[in-house]
Amino acid sequence: MFAAKMERQNNLAVLVALGTKDTRVEETEEHLDELAFLAETIKINAVKRFTQKLPVPDNRTFVGKGKLQEIKSFVAENKINYLLFDDDLSPSQLRNLENELNLGKELSVRIYDRSLLILDIFLMRAQTAQARTQVELAMNQYLLPRLTRMWTHLERQRGGTGTRGGAGEKEIETDRRVVRFQITKLKEELEKIDKQRHTQRKSRSGIVRVALVGYTNVGKSTLMNVLSKAEVKAENKLFATVDSTVRKVVIENIPFLLSDTVGFIRKLPHHLIESFKSTLDEVREADLLLHVVDIAHPFHENQIAVVRKTLADIGAGNIPTILVLNKIDLLKDREQIDLNALSSHYRQFEQEEVVIVSATHKENIELFRKKIFEAVRRKHLLIYPNFV
Repeated sequence: MFAAKMERQNNLAVLVALGTKDTRVEETEEHLDELAFLAETIKINAVKRFTQKLPVPDNRTFVGKGKLQEIKSFVAENKINYLLFDDDLSPSQLRNLENELNLGKELSVRIYDRSLLILDIFLMRAQTAQARTQVELAMNQYLLPRLTRMWTHLERQRGGTGTRGGAGEKEIETDRRVVRFQITKLKEELEKIDKQRHTQRKSRSGIVRVALVGYTNVGKSTLMNVLSKAEVKAENKLFATVDSTVRKVVIENIPFLLSDTVGFIRKLPHHLIESFKSTLDEVREADLLLHVVDIAHPFHENQIAVVRKTLADIGAGNIPTILVLNKIDLLKDREQIDLNALSSHYRQFEQEEVVIVSATHKENIELFRKKIFEAVRRKHLLIYPNFV
């Protein structure tokens, strides 16, 4: 069983990101801000950023030779423990980076790519048996082709601490067998859980289902609490919600089920999406989606695009949607912003119902509830045509 808490010493990290010649500096910085927030979520402090413009990542070491030397010097001089990349590293890139950085037996620096960082956060956040099984499966599938002396997750799985010195090919092959066995075992466990969840969802066929979706940390859980008077965990952290939560809500005389699901993010690990297939069924099988957006985020339109692409990828791109522009209380110069014009802008280009709210201050919540009621009532009448 993997342990969610990573062993750390000084918790210092450097961040690495690439961009093409067409990538704006502001966009690269925003990506690194998000990577730093991911690191902060598991108590790693990013102290330095390295960026480079390349047409494509270097096949050997992701960054160029000169940039790698800069990184190597800074890491050695400042006793850095973590090297965090904003993209995924191939197994060969990982091995080459180990060799180039001369990490040796002490393993004073650990290399994390974006997927591993996200997987560790999910592992820390998962509460239910289903979520833990899903994340552990994704972690094992991710680690299998990347087993080297750097990756100490298996030590935590076995209950050990620290790292092994001088692990050779024989030990790595043993690790591979352990991981393959775990993958088979976790898939079997997940199949049993999926059957149970499928039965549960079938029993809800007579009631309208609504799902909150959106980028991570946009306020979905806060809206869930406002609409359902539930006490879903809501924090200013990435992936505060990993386990899906379903609550029965009644607006006027119409009942429906409201689910709060895991937030999306750029470059969400493929294995994680596959493993969370049954959890994402809450989204796929919904009658209405509430796409929550942090309107105060400077790159919120990019986040909208990420969510829309993810929804399309999982087969939920054509479900009726209300675009919920949240956090209007955080907008700069809000008094000078015409909210009606802003709403019309998104309605014109996004072709969706649009509502602007502040979940924290409960602003425009009644209008939001009215829009939900109208959409839910239409679906409810299809199920119960004689309903008055």
